[in-house]
Amino acid sequence: MTRQPGPEAPRTLLRPTRPATRSAGRRHLTALLALLALLPALLVLTAPGARAADRDPAVSLSKKEAGKGGEITVSGSGWRPDALLMLLICGRSTPERGVIGGTNSCANADGRAVTTDKKGAFRKKLPVTEPPEPCPCVVHVATVTGEQALVDAEFTVAGHPTADLPRQSGDGRLAVLATTRLEGDSSLLTWFGAPPARRLVLTVGNLGSAPVKDPVFEIGTAHGVYAPQWEERQWRGTVAPGGKARIELPVELSAGAHGDYQVSLRYGDKVLAEQPWGVGRPWGVTLFWVLLCLVVPAAVFRIGMAIVDRVRPRPAGAHRMRRPAAPRTAPTSTDTTTSTSTTTAVLPWFTPDSAPSENRPRPTTKGQA
Repeated sequence: MTRQPGPEAPRTLLRPTRPATRSAGRRHLTALLALLALLPALLVLTAPGARAADRDPAVSLSKKEAGKGGEITVSGSGWRPDALLMLLICGRSTPERGVIGGTNSCANADGRAVTTDKKGAFRKKLPVTEPPEPCPCVVHVATVTGEQALVDAEFTVAGHPTADLPRQSGDGRLAVLATTRLEGDSSLLTWFGAPPARRLVLTVGNLGSAPVKDPVFEIGTAHGVYAPQWEERQWRGTVAPGGKARIELPVELSAGAHGDYQVSLRYGDKVLAEQPWGVGRPWGVTLFWVLLCLVVPAAVFRIGMAIVDRVRPRPAGAHRMRRPAAPRTAPTSTDTTTSTSTTTAVLPWFTPDSAPSENRPRPTTKGQA
């Protein structure tokens, strides 16, 4: 039997749809991959603190000028969330050059502290006081703990004297040429809590075209997560253009300090060097307190026992006890004669004539023969 071919399926209708389906699937897959690639960026942009972290810290003042006894409102944004900030009015300062002289040029007693919110913003009222240095003045806002950040906003204290800022030393620029180090040893007094002291030694070079005369450095000491506390140290000398100099600056901590410290050196607004410093514990103070805790209780115990021994009741008849008397013997004639002569010699109111005697004749009475 011969098999009759049946009607063929319309294959031409299915072939054109396959390329179209594949191309559509590829487009959808490409769009999905692109969306997945952009998803982390979208999450970062929409995070609550993302915008605050990307922006630089900023400060604005409610008034640009106010007199002593007034009050201004300081607002800020772009700071680190939950950061502790310090607000001060400082003299001899500009936003371009910063606070010349450090916080010694600020009214520290009338400063204020504020903590930023979750978005890195804050708002705080600050009393207007006269700084110890003449104007130009700024409102100095700086972090107290964590990463160092600061902003200076221009401000004028009405009625406060003004003076020109000290001239900058041309185009002189200092840079550290060698590794910094701390020199010096601790004394016996440091073992008993005296302030640890070292010398920060470094070699700097002048990369500018003008000499740098008597540069003023700032040395900061930081312990743990706290921001460094800066103190001015002036070096006497001149660093010629293209020259170098060996600089030694004293570094001192507070009494009883111990642990890991970080010493930083800053010139202008640039940190030149950082050096770790491990300070040993003052075991002499610990030994002193241990001895004090042992000696004082022992002395109190001895005094208490002496008092108890004084006031405690005595047993009956104890105070009437006397030493036993020596046994008496019958006196002899020699002893009697010696005793009589001794008594006669010792008692001056008896004379030999009036002294009683057994051998003296008795007087006779009238009528006797």
